[in-house]
Amino acid sequence: MRIRDTGDLWWKNAVVYCLDVETYMDWNDDGIGDLPGLVQRIDHLAELGVTCLWLMPFYPTADKDDGYDISDYYGVDERLGDAGDVVELIRTARDRGIRVIADLVVNHTSDRHPWFRSARRSPDSPYRDFYVWRTDPPPDTADQVVFPDQEDGIWTWDEQAQAWYRHRFYKHQPDLNTANPQVRDAIAKVVGYWAEVGMSGFRVDAVPFFLANAADDPRDEVEHPHQFLKQLRAFLTRRVGDAVLMGEVNLPYDQQVLFFGDQDGDGEHEGEELNLQFDFVLMQQMYLALARQDAGVLAAALEARPPIPRDAQWATFVRNHDELTLDKLSDDERQEVFDAFGPDEDMQLYGRGLRRRLPPMLDGDPRRVRMVYSLLFTLPGTPVLFYGEEIGMGENLAADGRLAVRTPMQWTSGRNGGFSCAAPSKLSGPVVEGAFAPEHVNVSAQRRDPDSLLSFVQLLARRYRECPELGWSERAEILEQPHASVLAHRCTWQEASMVAVHNLGPHAVTVPLQLGDADEHCRLVDLLVDDQHALDEKGRVEIELDGYGYRWLRVVRPDSRRLL
Repeated sequence: MRIRDTGDLWWKNAVVYCLDVETYMDWNDDGIGDLPGLVQRIDHLAELGVTCLWLMPFYPTADKDDGYDISDYYGVDERLGDAGDVVELIRTARDRGIRVIADLVVNHTSDRHPWFRSARRSPDSPYRDFYVWRTDPPPDTADQVVFPDQEDGIWTWDEQAQAWYRHRFYKHQPDLNTANPQVRDAIAKVVGYWAEVGMSGFRVDAVPFFLANAADDPRDEVEHPHQFLKQLRAFLTRRVGDAVLMGEVNLPYDQQVLFFGDQDGDGEHEGEELNLQFDFVLMQQMYLALARQDAGVLAAALEARPPIPRDAQWATFVRNHDELTLDKLSDDERQEVFDAFGPDEDMQLYGRGLRRRLPPMLDGDPRRVRMVYSLLFTLPGTPVLFYGEEIGMGENLAADGRLAVRTPMQWTSGRNGGFSCAAPSKLSGPVVEGAFAPEHVNVSAQRRDPDSLLSFVQLLARRYRECPELGWSERAEILEQPHASVLAHRCTWQEASMVAVHNLGPHAVTVPLQLGDADEHCRLVDLLVDDQHALDEKGRVEIELDGYGYRWLRVVRPDSRRLL
């Protein structure tokens, strides 16, 4: 195994951690999290095993969409700090071995962005064509809106401009016209600026939407929308050789692979577009499997994953900062997940997803919670954690919409969970209450408890980093065994190989496994507990699993020199 390979393409076995500066740590006690507070908590991330920090938008904003309505791509929201604080964050994180990436939100701007303010003033404005306009009345577009409970169409009349402007998201977020080469140049300048500041890449928001316009102009040199993404990737790579583009592409697999730059889908060549993509399909099938306590659909999703370019990677996750979308499930399947994990209408969002975190969905059962995170770290790909997952934070359904899962980080059992000393009424969001409140769930208490969820996730992150086959394996080999509730899969890269076994059901089982290429001189060493299993002369072994049990089993041959 050439360990040096794992450093060249660092994103293939990174541990990514997503947070909102506004809700993470308030250092000046004004009720709003800030960059100096985040810097003070970098050691928490380092101890957790995080190797890549993903920052949700920290730019100046009208704050109508939790920072995703950006009014200046080159600035820093003054509530959070300034450009010098961003530099200090990147420097301090780098010292701890953590790269920093930022949200790149270029499908739309805020309607308060100087570009849009100029565009709406006159048809002759140099920024008029930065946006998408029409002067004839639009047809009914209710079926095209992203947030159906907030908007009834994607066109809004602007009295000042005397025209309709397009917005696939909220009306205060006018769409940028990426068919305009000047817009693409402006986006490249933004990417280049933050790369020079020290960012190691970007999480690209709503990729299919911002590519939708590219190549619409017959006078343009871009013939296909994906050419723009290729150009952006090439530009960033020239500026920062090991920078990454991690894209939000919620599409079926056959469409999703195109965004890796693999146009024929054979996975044989280097990717030219996104380095990582979130695997929404696998995430949704995982929740369906958890609801059914049947691993079949999860195994089928793993087998259905298409081949991807060598330098590309899937980003796996249990929770993200948006609604937990279930849009790729059938209506009946989605209802199964709703019934199991969000039966109240207030727990659901847009009729297609959940606004809950995992521990409350699993009724706080520590066995199930740990099994799910063990599963996350063994799925082939790069695990992405949303802040607070490492301690088992819950949601606050009193918060609006998606903000239910964007509550202040819980550091201690004290006032406001140690997030801020400000009055609760001044906080950026309401603190979680009830069984998952800070007095029950917080970092300080779990740091001192070797049996805590925090300690367990630290162990998972460390073991994951010690097993590059989990990131570099081309695909998961599903191992046959008789139990519907069990997922047994194997990841192999070069001579490194690991078997992961997870029981999604409540009953203990004995799992017989047949490892065809093994022999009686091989053994399986458990990486989470002090245990090992010998294989018989035919490569067979039986594994005992408790209800909601899990095992990480490294295949060890007699000549292996890997540390155990």
